[in-house]
Amino acid sequence: MINVQGLYIQYGDRILFNRPNLTIEKNEKIALIGRNGAGKSSLLKLLCGKFTPDEGSIEVQNGVTMGYLEQDLDLNYDTPILTEAKKAFEHVNKLKQDLEKINAELEKGIEDMDYMTKLLERQGDLFNRLEILGGNTIESEAEKILLGLGFKSTDLTRKLSEFSGGWQMRVEIAKLLLKKPDVLLLDEPTNHLDIESIIWLEKYLKNYEGTIVLISHDTQFLDTICNKTIEIDGGQFHEYKASYYKYIELREERIAIQTAAFKNQQKDIEQKEKTIKRFMAKANKTKMAQSMQKQLDKMERISIDHFDTRNMNLRFPDPPRSGRLVVDAHCSKSYGHLKVLSDIQFSIERGEKVAFVGQNGQGKSTLAKLIVGQIEPSSGNIELGHNVEIGYYAQNQAEELDREKTLLETMQDHSSAEQRPNLRSILGSFMFSGEDVDKKVSVLSGGERARLALAVMVLRSFNLLILDEPTNHLDIQAKAVLKDTVDNYEGTCIIVSHDREFLSGLTDKTYEFRDNQLIEYLGDVNYFLKKRELDNMRQVERTEKITDQREEKSKLSEDEVKKMKRKIQYLERDIEKLETKIEAVQNKMYEPDFYNDPDSQKVISRHNEMKKELAQKMEDWESQVESLDGFA
Repeated sequence: MINVQGLYIQYGDRILFNRPNLTIEKNEKIALIGRNGAGKSSLLKLLCGKFTPDEGSIEVQNGVTMGYLEQDLDLNYDTPILTEAKKAFEHVNKLKQDLEKINAELEKGIEDMDYMTKLLERQGDLFNRLEILGGNTIESEAEKILLGLGFKSTDLTRKLSEFSGGWQMRVEIAKLLLKKPDVLLLDEPTNHLDIESIIWLEKYLKNYEGTIVLISHDTQFLDTICNKTIEIDGGQFHEYKASYYKYIELREERIAIQTAAFKNQQKDIEQKEKTIKRFMAKANKTKMAQSMQKQLDKMERISIDHFDTRNMNLRFPDPPRSGRLVVDAHCSKSYGHLKVLSDIQFSIERGEKVAFVGQNGQGKSTLAKLIVGQIEPSSGNIELGHNVEIGYYAQNQAEELDREKTLLETMQDHSSAEQRPNLRSILGSFMFSGEDVDKKVSVLSGGERARLALAVMVLRSFNLLILDEPTNHLDIQAKAVLKDTVDNYEGTCIIVSHDREFLSGLTDKTYEFRDNQLIEYLGDVNYFLKKRELDNMRQVERTEKITDQREEKSKLSEDEVKKMKRKIQYLERDIEKLETKIEAVQNKMYEPDFYNDPDSQKVISRHNEMKKELAQKMEDWESQVESLDGFA
């Protein structure tokens, strides 16, 4: 499907890819793993043709379509959300136009049988493609995906300009999914999603009928979706036909086997070299020594794969002791007519670790800013306890750094005179060493800027740590270090995050933000998800509908219920008959002489009408079954 050979890219003295090979097969779901700067995003751009390598080739099978999630949005902000999402179906219209051209050409009559056979094959391909893409269910499919990504039904007619950049990115994700390309290239798709939307996308991608190449710092997301893992390290690709967590096991086994084999070979080489040296000293054994030396020179040496095992060394300063009650809040917050938090009430005690979770736009970051004091409540108040000192990592903390200053200058701006002799050492613990400290912030990657922002945080002590989406730009290794550091932190901590793996086992309490309120769960994110499954708003809405239907059913007679069941049976019979007729017509359309028949266009029209009729029958059947289930 996709074949990469001898890929080579060099930036200055740095070699990004050092002639690795890679084959991507149909329906593979691949997790791309590697440190920040290893080349993961660059590989996606190479695969979709955004740029070309210095050397090597990338061959894509003819007809294979690709979809790449752009970070730079290409949207019409005055367009309603549903209208913008339906632009994804422009290629469906193109397929229909291509099919019409082939039909018109076949109707004229073609003497060249080879050419006619090719046209018929192309026609069959187009029929199948349109069937897969659901050409007759465009609007319902668009609505389904937008709702799955967290939009409400009432949002679909609102303009894109009314939504934040994160929600606009969801529309871009929806357009990509609606196109149903053969290969999906996704770079951190969960960065703009809340937990419920991540779970929906996870299920969607797991069942996606196509190839996926995925970059994500959410290891649970990767493990659920992917059946193959490619690690990029040292300019090479290391392939594992395994999910993410299994890859971790296999990687450790591989390194252990390589290390053992290397050590054994080194012992063997050392022993042979000693024997050769001893024999060379004896005239009657010189030839044997020379022969042994030749064998030794020809020996294929075992090498251990190079892996970048560096990690940042993060430790927050010991927290000064605060009072028992750290935060006590009873307040509301609105922006004009938009109500964000309505009469919320909660408290956090010393040493507690608390997670804020919920849909984007529900007020998680707003509450963090209220606690920090960046904004004021519309009513009520938020009180901090005795001797509370806040350390705050905002969602855009890394972007707030002065891009024109060097790393060292950035640290100097936030340090005391006593700390300045140690700044290079502190930067070194965050994997910035040597000449790195003289780089400007503007040349750093997103992950490197995030590490620098964390380095700035350790320059002062605090006892209430507030982290707002801290993992968005960190690679998996850096995220693990941050989680371990927070876990061992002895102060109080509030974490705003959608990252299940990061939150798992980390907090004592979880607050869900929903409908302008806080809902408290006395456990970590896994406890919350377990409880939320029974308290999911979509399930609640469905239960309410079923309850209403059951109340209505009490007024219905047994005969009326029997009529409903008969209607379902009639619909099932009609659907079966239609499917048989459609199959028969399609078989006829594939016959070589079909388009020589003067009635061929009537048959095509009838075929299209039957497909529309089938779609309507299916919709009626689903509606009747759902209604009957409600009365059961």
